[in-house]
Amino acid sequence: MPAHTENAIVIAAPLDFTWEVTNDVAGWPGLFGEYSAAEILEQEDGRVLFRLTMHPDDDGNVWSWVSERILDRGSATVTARRVETGPFEYMRIHWAYEEVPEGTRMVWKQDFHMKPGAPVDDTTMEARINRTSKVQMALVKSRVEERFRAQAATA
Repeated sequence: MPAHTENAIVIAAPLDFTWEVTNDVAGWPGLFGEYSAAEILEQEDGRVLFRLTMHPDDDGNVWSWVSERILDRGSATVTARRVETGPFEYMRIHWAYEEVPEGTRMVWKQDFHMKPGAPVDDTTMEARINRTSKVQMALVKSRVEERFRAQAATA
């Protein structure tokens, strides 16, 4: 049975600003704590194909994969999928942005299924993704808000 995660956070910055910062894939190593590199392989209007590389894990393993993101600014949503799936049978990601009185509500949903023989099963990976998503969302919130305050101070 496929696994699903859904996590949300409110960022104290306007939707347009939040959208621009969080969808600048080349800048993700400075936005997320888990990525050491983001290499853009192809980019055209509303679509980016890229390779993400993580910092070494506790065992010294460096994980890397290619993903594709489709941005729909009109609906304030992004859909993504892993092209190089690694231990996943598939990984589909959906980000949604919503303007709220406090700024921007950002929601990350992930649907996936682990391959037979993967080092972890769906339940274990679901728990891991839920745990790390909360950590990364808090970091993204902090960094987007810091950048927004810095921009507002110089305007």
